[in-house]
Amino acid sequence: MLIKSSTVRESPDYLQMSLAAAMTLGFENGSFYRGAKLYCVNLLLTYEKGCGASCAYCGLSRARKMGADFRSKSFIRVDWPIYPLDEIVSKLNSSFCSHVERVCVSMVTNPRACEDALTVVKNIRTRTQHLISTLICPTVINGDWLSDLKECGCDKVGVAIDTATPELFDRLRGRGVNGPHKWSHYWDIIERSLEVFGTGNVGVHLMVGLDETESEMAFVIQRIIDMGARVHLFSFFPEPLSFMETHPQPSIGQYRRIQLVSHLISNDLTHFEKLVFNEQGQIIDFGLNKAQLDSYISEGKPFMTTGCPGKTLNAACNRPYANCTPFQAYMGELRNFPFEPNREDVEIIKRQVSDYSNKPAIPTLDRAEIFINDTPCSD
Repeated sequence: MLIKSSTVRESPDYLQMSLAAAMTLGFENGSFYRGAKLYCVNLLLTYEKGCGASCAYCGLSRARKMGADFRSKSFIRVDWPIYPLDEIVSKLNSSFCSHVERVCVSMVTNPRACEDALTVVKNIRTRTQHLISTLICPTVINGDWLSDLKECGCDKVGVAIDTATPELFDRLRGRGVNGPHKWSHYWDIIERSLEVFGTGNVGVHLMVGLDETESEMAFVIQRIIDMGARVHLFSFFPEPLSFMETHPQPSIGQYRRIQLVSHLISNDLTHFEKLVFNEQGQIIDFGLNKAQLDSYISEGKPFMTTGCPGKTLNAACNRPYANCTPFQAYMGELRNFPFEPNREDVEIIKRQVSDYSNKPAIPTLDRAEIFINDTPCSD
């Protein structure tokens, strides 16, 4: 019988968590710019051999040039420190983070991830009162496993399609990078997930800024909504030493228009067939009159983070500053608002929605160097 060394910190006994989650649970010091709060603790299965995929934009890619240690890699801009599952559960049950409404367990492309995800979900579900989501990896699962996941206590799943077209998926996640993922299998698993978990309980991640047009992104958003799934929208952010480390972030105008059209389509306020695009594939008409459009923009809701809901929140998974640095947020380019935009925010957003210049995003600064109004801007 093989006995693991006590120094090996791997799932299911150990998990990585986002820096934001580590701050929320009190493992790390720091505060969020503008007093934002995290309502969903994001956990990640962790292995010494890491993730077997090589997605061009991902910080966890096996091809990222950072040496052999998977756990030393940042992901979605920040470090993901490792903690014992038992300590995480203890923190979740404390009054320190009583505002947290959901936990999300994310898989990686590793053959052990299927069994370990079930173990972790069941452990958290039986020992806490939190709702639990799982960001699943279609490449290593099948339809029967989804039923097991639901039985363990997971009520919602997410699938990261990320790209808007099969060609981009293959180039950035499949054959183009010697990766194992297949576009058709991902969509098959979305359909099966809807059968198991039900309409509205499957979220599909899309990432704006991977060389797609606004027309292509709007089309896939409509497809997802028509299937009965939800759209969880992200803005591309370059991971250092990844294949796409020099790829620019999408312009703020592009991202704002996709946020807006995603909100409108998701709430049956418009449809892809009503949209009008220019020669560059940019949205120039949302299928609504000016008064209607201004009203929806002024609400600010289209520009808030989209994610799995909580017990009281429409999006408990609000990921503060996951798509931009606090400095960019301070300069007016907060990509996904983790709180309701105020009046000043809305005025900036209105100008951004109408910006077709494709001007570069505001440059990033290292988060460790940023202090705004004497507040450390950790994320």
